[in-house]
Amino acid sequence: MADRVYIFDTTLRDGEQSPGCSMTVPEKLRMARKLVDLGVDILEAGFPIASEGDFEAVDAVSREFSWVQVAALARANTPDLEAAIAALKHARRPRIHTFIATSEIHLKYKLKKSQQQVLDEAVAAVEMARNFTEDVEFSAEDATRTDPEYLEQISRAVVAAGARTVNLPDTVGYSVPEEYGDLIARMVRVLGDSAIVSVHCHDDLGLAVANSIAAVKAGARQIECTINGIGERAGNASLEEIVMLFKTRHDKLPYETKIVTEQLYSASQLLAQTITFGPQPNKAIVGDNAFAHEAGIHQDGYLKERTTYEIMEPHTVGVPETKLVLGKHSGRHALNKRAADLGFSLSHDELDALYQRFTALADRKKGIRNEEIVAMIHELTGAATAAAN
Repeated sequence: MADRVYIFDTTLRDGEQSPGCSMTVPEKLRMARKLVDLGVDILEAGFPIASEGDFEAVDAVSREFSWVQVAALARANTPDLEAAIAALKHARRPRIHTFIATSEIHLKYKLKKSQQQVLDEAVAAVEMARNFTEDVEFSAEDATRTDPEYLEQISRAVVAAGARTVNLPDTVGYSVPEEYGDLIARMVRVLGDSAIVSVHCHDDLGLAVANSIAAVKAGARQIECTINGIGERAGNASLEEIVMLFKTRHDKLPYETKIVTEQLYSASQLLAQTITFGPQPNKAIVGDNAFAHEAGIHQDGYLKERTTYEIMEPHTVGVPETKLVLGKHSGRHALNKRAADLGFSLSHDELDALYQRFTALADRKKGIRNEEIVAMIHELTGAATAAAN
């Protein structure tokens, strides 16, 4: 289908190799199980040559989820490819993901090789991988800083050698949407129906999701992304943001994925429990504040009609419910709702008196707990009873 976009999840590979995110084999298996439930199309389970643990993780995921398309990463050299092939030997749907840098800065300073040498090594790697599986992906590392003519040449060459997917990553998060869209459109025209064009964007300038969306609009049909946007340096494109953009703005982005969006929040939570940190509170879709309201104007509007301030329903991403956070910006409407939720029916005068006490306390604190509200109500109602007697 022309509007079908494949989700290539690299939480267990690119995400896991970033500081504070390393996982044991059992932890990778638990996370892989959630990613399978989530419905990702391709699960990149690790970089087998990197460590014994990565090799074991790829092997374990391949055995445990034999029906899933499992990918292993390998540089364009024989030892890496041999390790990836061995790690995937029990996979029914293995994908070898091989890569080499193509930008002039990488060729000159990192690889110290010519364009022809790199092209030859890329082709040889794809041919070797094809001897093991028909599902081979080639990535041109630092594609966005690569000469476009050379990028065309190497893309054509690896497809001729048997690559089914060509990934053109914005490895250092350097590109901007219009520029990246133009590059992807050019490569889509060059490759036509001979391969799927894939994108893998980093967030160094905060544009990973925007660049990924621009690429899809330009014809890319695979997005490489991670839960919570974890990954090298500033991270990768966030899976949950991309998927919910397609779902929420289907009028402008008419693309389909197989992601079960109700699993997004629990996937985010599991990852946060597994690594050393979770998403920031204001993280889109899965952050603690993504469906929380504190400002009185927002709370009043929300209580009258949810869509005044929420463009998505919490349950669509697996968030249990909207939170009305009571703080110094909250209004009477939200305070009265909380009091009712706590079992109190307040008169107009009681609500006014409670509100005065509430705002005075809220000015000195970051937020007000339910037990503090109950205590204030008891003080007010107790004082009123004493005065009546």
